[in-house]
Amino acid sequence: MRRTLPVLISGVLLGLFGVLGAALVGLSHEGTAERIARNEREGLLQQLRVLVPAQQVDNDMLNDVIEVAAPAALGAASTRVYRARNQGEPVAAVLSPVVAQGYNGPIQLIVAVRFDGTLGGVRVLTHRETPGLGDKIDVERSDWILQFAGMSLGEPPADRWKVRRDGGTFDQFTGATITPRALVRQIKASLEYFSQHKHELFDNEPPQTEAQHD
Repeated sequence: MRRTLPVLISGVLLGLFGVLGAALVGLSHEGTAERIARNEREGLLQQLRVLVPAQQVDNDMLNDVIEVAAPAALGAASTRVYRARNQGEPVAAVLSPVVAQGYNGPIQLIVAVRFDGTLGGVRVLTHRETPGLGDKIDVERSDWILQFAGMSLGEPPADRWKVRRDGGTFDQFTGATITPRALVRQIKASLEYFSQHKHELFDNEPPQTEAQHD
């Protein structure tokens, strides 16, 4: 009995430490997950403000968002569209298409299209393209992606929305044609989708703020 008691106490203590450790890990994970989500939200908001400057809009684009189902045009079963407005009037939509056929996997974009059909700009959110080659689509690696701002379906003409190797307007990268070719194709498809659906995208009312409820 004397030998059994210390063993039981040790077992209980180990169990308590295990429960306490699991609880601490759970709390740490929950806190970390919230922080990561908050950072991702802030990062996305900064990207949206680069493409659609804050002084041009008066709504909360992160809350004025809809989901559309257009896999053929936008590359995913469901695509988020962030809407920019000023005094209730449409200013731009920021689509988040996926390039399904990047060289090393899917590429997540945001494509800002002004209501007049011109591009506010394009940014790559996530990719796994080859460092030193395909990763030049990243604005931190190259200014290649900046050339799309101000373009539209008419500028350049529709048949010129290709890389130069295919007879188009846009430069490919030395040693990497697949990645820029795929991006040009997807950006054009996003413009076409917006042109065909822009009124539908802004049909429903923007979400009400507390001030609007008052």
